[in-house]
Amino acid sequence: MTETWNATDPGVLRLPSGRLVRGRALRKPLPAGTTPTYAVYLLGKQPPDVPWEARWLRWPDFRLPGDRAQAAAVLREAWKRAADERVEIACGGGRGRTGTALACLAVLDGVPAGEAVEYVRRNYDRRAVETPWQKRYVRRFAD
Repeated sequence: MTETWNATDPGVLRLPSGRLVRGRALRKPLPAGTTPTYAVYLLGKQPPDVPWEARWLRWPDFRLPGDRAQAAAVLREAWKRAADERVEIACGGGRGRTGTALACLAVLDGVPAGEAVEYVRRNYDRRAVETPWQKRYVRRFAD
């Protein structure tokens, strides 16, 4: 068992269950302090290697995941691991794809799908989930 994030760390979203997940922009430097134990990188191309366990989910900028079944499985694993690990979700800018994935984790955590985008905007970044199709993806995530 590993420690989870500190709730006051930059980019950390507290889900209703108490799970903590960090969202961040890969274009910015790695925040000082604790590193993830598990990460999901949402990018159009393979990310560079990192010294912690990481999954790459092919997800081009401003779009949706290429394989939705794989995305659901990867996000479900991230949600489960966030119960007792430091899970990070990240894309280039840390808002669109990251916000969409965080909203999907919120749905898995019990937030109604129609309220998950607002939940993430209120508790992570007010500009999270950037496109209408990303919003629709979240609303349909639990289907």
